[in-house]
Amino acid sequence: MPYINEEGGRLNNFAIEPKIYKAEAPSQAQQRNYLVLGAVATALIGGLMFVAFSVSNVS
Repeated sequence: MPYINEEGGRLNNFAIEPKIYKAEAPSQAQQRNYLVLGAVATALIGGLMFVAFSVSNVS
C-alpha cells in the first residue's frame, strides 16, 4: 500500500486507481443478441402477466 507521511507524522493511505479505458460500441452480433434477449424478456413478462390475470378472481 502506498503510504505517505504528512506533516505531524500522520500516515495517509491512498487507494490504487483502476486502469481507465474507453468503451467500445457493440458489434452487429451483440446488438442482435440484445434485441433477441429483449424480445424474449418481453414475451416472458407478458406471459406471466397473462397467467396472473387469468387465475385471479377479478370478474
